[in-house]
Amino acid sequence: MSLANTPTDIAPQQRTRIKMCGFTREADVLAACALGADAIGFVLYPPSLRSVSIERAAELARLLPAFVMPVLLFVNDTPERIEAACAAVPGALLQFHGDESAEFCAAMTLRTGRPHLKAARIPLSEVHEFDLLEFAHIHHAAQALLLDAHVDGYGGGGKKFHWSLLPPNVNAHLVLSGGLTPANVGDGMRALRTHGLSLAVDVSSGIEAGKGLKDADKMRQFVQAVRTADNGLPL
Repeated sequence: MSLANTPTDIAPQQRTRIKMCGFTREADVLAACALGADAIGFVLYPPSLRSVSIERAAELARLLPAFVMPVLLFVNDTPERIEAACAAVPGALLQFHGDESAEFCAAMTLRTGRPHLKAARIPLSEVHEFDLLEFAHIHHAAQALLLDAHVDGYGGGGKKFHWSLLPPNVNAHLVLSGGLTPANVGDGMRALRTHGLSLAVDVSSGIEAGKGLKDADKMRQFVQAVRTADNGLPL
């Protein structure tokens, strides 16, 4: 077909990137990839019920097809263990979900050659006391800021914060997390789509049958909900 016959009035659609996190089983990883997940997260925080060893994360990451990114989640970990995990899981993105300083995160990106996400742990009831603009300024070296609810156990608690109270002009790429489900992810996307440089979503408990055990139907519903919201959002 010639270019002259190619339609030019078809508006492109949004395509929100989806990260699914907290995987422990091969079948769940394969299902998530088949359904269209862009990134698969492995929790390397031993106290978490979703935690896996570095060796197990490497085994699961080897199942990922091209262009699906592994993400390694750390909480207040040591540089040595972070470097060991990077060596075991080639191409992984780092996610710092604890109290790591901006200097520590940037140093680990420099040492490992891996970009990093930094979690902004936003209070459930006192969101006004969290200065996201200042946080974004301090963590300017992060590839993106992951917006999560401040709960005991460093995330994965199925709680969401007050999206509407966040500032509308954050100079950072944003990843919405915290209590997302197929039922509410579209609302979150509509609330925060224009608040940062871009918006992605991250889900864990909202696609589970149990801690670390994913539910294929919930994963499918989540992806469908994101794509439905994409089709209804202006570019």
